[in-house]
Amino acid sequence: MEIVCPHCHATNRVADDRLADAPVCGVCKQEILPATPIELTDENFANFVEKTGLPVVIDFWASWCGPCRMMAPMYAEAAKQLQGRAILAKVDTDANPQVANRFGIRSIPTLVVLEKGRELSREAGARPATEIVRWVEDQTT
Repeated sequence: MEIVCPHCHATNRVADDRLADAPVCGVCKQEILPATPIELTDENFANFVEKTGLPVVIDFWASWCGPCRMMAPMYAEAAKQLQGRAILAKVDTDANPQVANRFGIRSIPTLVVLEKGRELSREAGARPATEIVRWVEDQTT
C-alpha cells in the first residue's frame, strides 16, 4: 500500500501487515501514520488524498467556529483509535478555500471520508470520538 508522508510528502510503500508497526518515511524518517490529525492545505491536499492507500477522513473547520474547537479533542481521540486503519486530517476552510470549494463545504465542522480521492460519505456537525470512529468504520469496511 502507498502512503504519502504528511511531513515531506514523499510516497512510501508499506506492506498491509506492517501498518500497525508505526512505519516511518523512507525520506525524512518521520512517522507516516501519526496518532494525531494532520494538516492538509490547498497545495498538498490532492497529492495526499489521491495517492494514499488508506481512507482519509477530513475535518473541514475554521478557528472562529465554536463547534469546531469543541470537537477538536474528540477528533484527535478518534485519530488515535483509528491509527493504521485511516488517516485523520484537518483542512482550515478559511486558509484553504480551494479545497473547501472543491467539496462544496457550506457548514462546519463537516467530516468527509475519502478513498483514493473519491468521496465515500460526509457528515456535518460536531461528533464525539466514539461516533466518529463508528461512522468511519461503517464507511470503510
